[in-house]
Amino acid sequence: MEGLVVEVAPGGDGSRAHALAERIGVPVAPYGTARDAGGLCLLVGEGGLSLEGDGMSLAADLSRMAARLRPGNLSRELVVRASRIRGAAGPLSAVDATAGMGEDSLLLAAAGFSVTLFERDPVICALLGDALARAAADPALAEAASRMELRGEDSVAALPALSLSPDVVLLDPMFPERRKSAAVKKKLQLIQRLERPCDDERGLMDAARAAGPRRIVVKRLAKGPWLAGERPSYVVSGKAIRYDCYAL
Repeated sequence: MEGLVVEVAPGGDGSRAHALAERIGVPVAPYGTARDAGGLCLLVGEGGLSLEGDGMSLAADLSRMAARLRPGNLSRELVVRASRIRGAAGPLSAVDATAGMGEDSLLLAAAGFSVTLFERDPVICALLGDALARAAADPALAEAASRMELRGEDSVAALPALSLSPDVVLLDPMFPERRKSAAVKKKLQLIQRLERPCDDERGLMDAARAAGPRRIVVKRLAKGPWLAGERPSYVVSGKAIRYDCYAL
């Protein structure tokens, strides 16, 4: 992680910062170092973990999702509609193979899915892990968070080796057209300095299929191309995004 450091804000936990830096393999620097040098830092603050750089701050904050988890709202969520399997008996399981900030996974967990989240980038994984720890202590999120398990691994290698086949595999990789789009939110530019775009669409789709799911669900921009050029079985669409569904 060239140019990335871990810093401790006033009131932050220094021992946590050193453990995080050791796990990721980056140095701990004095507070303000990255800002003064125009670099990136993982900031351990009193309220949690954030990624800082370019005058911006990004934290994985699942608490703002609370209103969307209410039953009347949850049933309208596109990812929930795309992932539900009619006539399925018992609780469903899902793998979010490109977890990012974990928002879709939280929606699925609130809908009753047991969700395994894979995130290959260690910095994004650290941000998401921090968010899940805080969600577990939030009465509005705790039940859903208890059904979410985060694994800091590359899902392309991990999916074919799963011991049990999930009902659904969810894919939302970063693609080159997202990197270049003017519609990308500024804060997500920080993530894009860490996470490389998907350079093997076929490999990702093949890994998802190798996990043996009943359905693969791919999140796309509304006018984006199909993943690996593969036509979906059907599509659940919104104004800005859509979910391409592959029934297996």
